[in-house]
Amino acid sequence: MSEQGLRTLAEKINHLFDTIRSPSGQEYSNEHVAAEIGKSGATTISQSYIWQLRKGKKDNPTISHLQALADFFGVPVAYFVDDGVASKVDGKLEALQAQQVRVSEAIGTGDVKLMAMRAGELSPERRRQVMELLDVVYQLEQAERRHPMND
Repeated sequence: MSEQGLRTLAEKINHLFDTIRSPSGQEYSNEHVAAEIGKSGATTISQSYIWQLRKGKKDNPTISHLQALADFFGVPVAYFVDDGVASKVDGKLEALQAQQVRVSEAIGTGDVKLMAMRAGELSPERRRQVMELLDVVYQLEQAERRHPMND
C-alpha cells in the first residue's frame, strides 16, 4: 500500500482481479478482460495496457478505460479515484465473497443439490410449505445449539 494508507491505481485494479472471479472461480486474465471490454464496442483496451496498469507502469488512463474496467468488474468508476468509495466497495465485495463461500460449501454436499432439484419441481404453494418446514427445523437446530441438552 502506498503512503498514508492510500492505494495506487494498480493496487485497486489488482484487488479487483484478485477478488472478482470468473464463474469457474479462476482469476480473469488480462486477455479475457480486454476481449470482453472490446465486445461492448464503447472502447477498446489491449491486454498489454491492462498489464501496464496492473504493474503501475501506466497510471493515467482515460476515463473511458476506467469506465470500461469499472463496468467489467461491476464497480462504480469512482472506485478508482475515491478511496472512500473504494473502501465501501471492498467491504461489500468481502461480504459477497464470504457469502459465496458459504453457498459453495452448502451446494458441495449432495443432499443440498438434491433438495434444490426437487424443490424446483414443486408448485409455488408446495415450495412455500417446504420453506416453512425448513424454517421450523432451522429454528429448532438454532435453539439446540444455544441450549444443548445433556445426555
